[in-house]
Parts: sequence; structure tokens; C-alpha cells
Amino acid sequence: MKWITREGVKVDRVACPWLIQRFIDPEAEFLFAPAAEVRDRAEREGATPYDIPDVELGHHGERCSFDAFIEKYGLTDAALGRLRLIVRGADTSSYGIAPEAAGLAAMAEGFRASGRSDHELLVLEFPVYDALYAYCQR
Repeated sequence: MKWITREGVKVDRVACPWLIQRFIDPEAEFLFAPAAEVRDRAEREGATPYDIPDVELGHHGERCSFDAFIEKYGLTDAALGRLRLIVRGADTSSYGIAPEAAGLAAMAEGFRASGRSDHELLVLEFPVYDALYAYCQR
């Protein structure tokens, strides 16, 4: 299945592809487009848009797109429950909800500042989410 979001990935737009590939769609293909083009390209490509305004798999109230995926796909793993707080805190600058959130936000900014492509950033950052998930399993 194809999934599409805005280019210039950071916390939520890395965490969601990680979650999709690890728990929802192991054969997922990720596409990135300028914000103004995501909806049109999603329609042309037959891709599911996420982390853009007014879509099911986006921000709703205080919850981020990672929360929306967990809820839509009924993921009840306790470690994912802990990880979702870290991701939400990092993505929404609500660092008080998880002590690790500020660190994740700082790492995401550092990766983004490297100037790499969105696809390269997924490859580089997925191990961070694998490690956080393992940490949350303890």
C-alpha cells in the first residue's frame, strides 16, 4: 500500500512510517510531497494521506497522527502505549507528558538539520524508534 505525507519529515512523519512498517503494512511504500500537493498526489497515486489537516490519520485535538494510527488499527501493545506518549510529547512540544519527549524532539531536529532526503531520514531514524520501542517494553 502507498502512504503519503508532507515532505520535510520530523517526529510524527517518521514515527508513523515506522509504526506502519513494523505493525500495519510491512510492504508499505512512503511518498512525500509539498504540503499543498499531498491530497492531489494521494488521489493520483492511490495513496493514503496522513499527518495533514483534516484527514482521519492526522492530528485531532491534543493527539498526533501516531495516536490516530494506533487507534484506527486497534494496536493495544502496552509498549506502543508508552511510546505514543513520547511521540505525542515530542511532536506537540508537550514535553511534560513523557520525560523522553524532549530528547526525541532534539534528535529529530538534528536528523532534519543533516539535509538528508526524507527517505534517507526514515532509514536513519527507524533504529531510534526500534530502540525506543524496546525501551518501552522493559
